[in-house]
Amino acid sequence: MEQFVVSAIKYRPLSFSTVVGQSNIGVTLRNAIQRGHLSHAYLFCGPRGVGKTTCARIFAKTINCTNPNSDMEACGQCESCRSFAEGRSYNIHELDAASNNSVDDIRILIDKVRIPPQVGKYGVYIIDEVHMLSSQAFNAFLKTLEEPPAYAVFIMATTEKHKVIPTILSRCQIYDFSRITIEDAVRHLKYIAEKEGVTCDDDALNIIARKADGAMRDALSIFDRVVSFCGNNITYAAIIDDLNILDYDYYFKLTAAILKHDWRECYMIFDEILKKGFDPQYFVSGLSAHFRDILVCKDVQTISLLEVGQGIAERYKQQAAECPAAFLYEALNIVNRCETAYKSSWNPRWLVELTLLNLSYIGVEKKNESPEELADQKQEAKTAVTQASTKQENSIPQAPKGISLKSMLSTKPAEPPEEKPAIQDILKTEERNFSAEELVKEWKTYAESVKDKMPRLSSRLLEYTPEITENNTIIYPIISEQHREGMEKFSGDLIQYLRQNLSPSITVEWVVKEYVPDNNGEKTRLYTQKDKIEYVVAKNSVIGDLIKDLDLDYR
Repeated sequence: MEQFVVSAIKYRPLSFSTVVGQSNIGVTLRNAIQRGHLSHAYLFCGPRGVGKTTCARIFAKTINCTNPNSDMEACGQCESCRSFAEGRSYNIHELDAASNNSVDDIRILIDKVRIPPQVGKYGVYIIDEVHMLSSQAFNAFLKTLEEPPAYAVFIMATTEKHKVIPTILSRCQIYDFSRITIEDAVRHLKYIAEKEGVTCDDDALNIIARKADGAMRDALSIFDRVVSFCGNNITYAAIIDDLNILDYDYYFKLTAAILKHDWRECYMIFDEILKKGFDPQYFVSGLSAHFRDILVCKDVQTISLLEVGQGIAERYKQQAAECPAAFLYEALNIVNRCETAYKSSWNPRWLVELTLLNLSYIGVEKKNESPEELADQKQEAKTAVTQASTKQENSIPQAPKGISLKSMLSTKPAEPPEEKPAIQDILKTEERNFSAEELVKEWKTYAESVKDKMPRLSSRLLEYTPEITENNTIIYPIISEQHREGMEKFSGDLIQYLRQNLSPSITVEWVVKEYVPDNNGEKTRLYTQKDKIEYVVAKNSVIGDLIKDLDLDYR
């Protein structure tokens, strides 16, 4: 059986023109070779898998080629090129700084620099992951890098340029490699698929490119994995299954349900996603990206920002025509608030379900109408218009707000609309007044429920008694601005709990006070500088006299 070679090695570029997504760097290096403007030190930096080390090897081979072509690409036939391809070149040396980062390793490299090349013009020294060199190794390398022999060229590659010391950076020509775009990655994957005799659609390749996140090497590794799973026929459905990616179809169905104000269907779709093992936070991030992609499809100027396959792009365009821009704006704000509150939520699933409920109520103007009843009224009005148009030629008067069109067309006088359940009915809470005893009871219940996960928060909530003011506003004393910021950060779940169990209009204000009295009105702690000084003066009157005589200000 023929030995398998991974695609990242088998199709590794051998010339500047075949490097994916870095054409500007290839042109610059070729021009430098053609004009003889070679620096003694280069630094190639950028994300992983974008071609830094590959370009370093191509550059090293090209500057030693004895017969480059007119485009300044290595010929591949001379002795220098053949020795490089066979791995026996003594002009090109590579050092992996990830595992050889000590002073001794650099000293060995410096000893090699002293030996001039036997074949070719330059001795090229490639140092990969240079940021992992120790500080002592950097210092040992600095003098050689500053004044190398005329035949020595150093090429360093790194994914973390900020970790390279400034004295090294100042002696190098720096080339910043960019992430591989989805279009470039799909184009290269399609080329490799044709070479390997693999059939695949654009949507499938687009999923691979997005999963690789700008790294061509990662894209090729995923491609090899998918070929092992699917064989020579790669489909979108197979890739979704193999890579465990949440299908776009879920988001399209969910958006359609939201537009219909059908929160029940939204809940069932979300439950199906959870049963497939997807994390709720992953789902929320995908939903935010989905609304963003719909928004960019609303305008011809921004549609180029959509990075999906052709088939998926058509579905986005269709759904964009159904979604008003105002709806998308509000939906993005709702989902963004969910993402912000997710990490501090004590019940993530309930938070996401509440978000879906809020999304399904976008566009419902009247509080006394549920989504189902709103849809029924729309259908009722549509039917009434159709019937009226067949019976009379004159125009139909517009229905007043709150009265259905069918009631206007009927012979009987219209009856006032009956009260509809509000959104609070779904949340099982009602607007009502509650006593201080009820507040304290629910407050303590919540504090006890978070005692195991957040003991400090629980103890602070149990330390003092909350107070009720007008408009169901709860005041709770806080000893410092720092404590107030901490309480606001984690108070979202508390407010939701109180709204669900007491009243939906509850708000909580954390008020910073100079000191917080206990039940007897006494100061329980010395929080401020003034408190501490007054305490000491009360214990020792001499200190008070000294402060007065020296006219000291302790505020």
